[in-house]
Amino acid sequence: MSGLKRTPLFEVYKENGGKTIDFGGWELPVQFLSIKEEHEAVRSKAGLFDVSHMGEVEVKGKDSLNFLQKMMTNDISKIQKGSAQYTAMCYENGGTVDDLLVYKIEDNHYLLVVNASNIEKDYKWLQDHVEGDVVLDNLSEKTAQLALQGPLAEKVLQKLAGNTDISQIGFFKFQQEVNLNGKKALVSRTGYTGEDGFELYCDAADAVSLWRAILEAGREEGVIPCGLGSRDTLRFESVLALYGQELSPEISPLEAGIAFAVKLNKDVNFIGKEALRKQKENGLTRKLVGIEMIDRGIPRHGYPVYKGEELIGEVTTGTQSPTLKRNIGLALIKTEYTALESEIEVEIRGKRLKAAVVPTPFYKREK
Repeated sequence: MSGLKRTPLFEVYKENGGKTIDFGGWELPVQFLSIKEEHEAVRSKAGLFDVSHMGEVEVKGKDSLNFLQKMMTNDISKIQKGSAQYTAMCYENGGTVDDLLVYKIEDNHYLLVVNASNIEKDYKWLQDHVEGDVVLDNLSEKTAQLALQGPLAEKVLQKLAGNTDISQIGFFKFQQEVNLNGKKALVSRTGYTGEDGFELYCDAADAVSLWRAILEAGREEGVIPCGLGSRDTLRFESVLALYGQELSPEISPLEAGIAFAVKLNKDVNFIGKEALRKQKENGLTRKLVGIEMIDRGIPRHGYPVYKGEELIGEVTTGTQSPTLKRNIGLALIKTEYTALESEIEVEIRGKRLKAAVVPTPFYKREK
């Protein structure tokens, strides 16, 4: 797979048995053992992911808060130092540029974590809208990111953290300069699996050493390396949006079900605010819903959804849930057909098969 970008951890995929695929121009592991085993490890123990393909953009300067308030749908003024926030960036028409995390390092100093496929696009979008004293720096190539996810993640990470009490890092909080087995990392209690866990940001040169140390520390607990396949099934069961499927330039954050990250009442005219306000006031014409197959068949991304002869939308993500053992999906469909238990049809390989609208999230961990 020549010409594909590789993360600093590419060299260790082979030693862990990783099978790589082209993922948005990156050569990344889809699985190491099997998607099912990796999925179950994260739900019951812990799994380690290489997510170094994600992008990191630093924002500094005395006008950085005003700038981010203009660019983001969420209220950046509410983030405390040492905390992270989930948000979106929108176009003027309300379509989504990206969904991302904003970390507040200090006053006038933030770190944005953006989707891998959008790094260049997002960076240009931010640069094109800079006003005042704002300095942007794309740190993506210098930074590696690992994700240790699952109920035993804290126990395993603590073995490497020495004097730092990992349990004191709360949900959507982070600590900088944590010494993990001699390597410095920003440790954030966030993730994309629906489980407890941590995302670790370190220097690209330290990634291999940290990866090996975590797997060694978690050997007794059954920690295994995990690939993109289980990352997708895990996030899907917990109904965490994926850019390019649940979110896109054609799909607004309100339609995608992340209205909690859109603060229409903040006193800043952020980009897309007017379009989103109108969308909300007029009522959404389509919404993201959970569906479960009644007939035998697995709904997949892009499959058309019907009510009678009317095409009412399409599946954004679908699979056989490893946890629930049911054929389920997310679908963006016309609002009038979104009531729970509504019967619809999904076209699978030329046949229309019965499905029903069901509650989400499909899976929620016990706190």
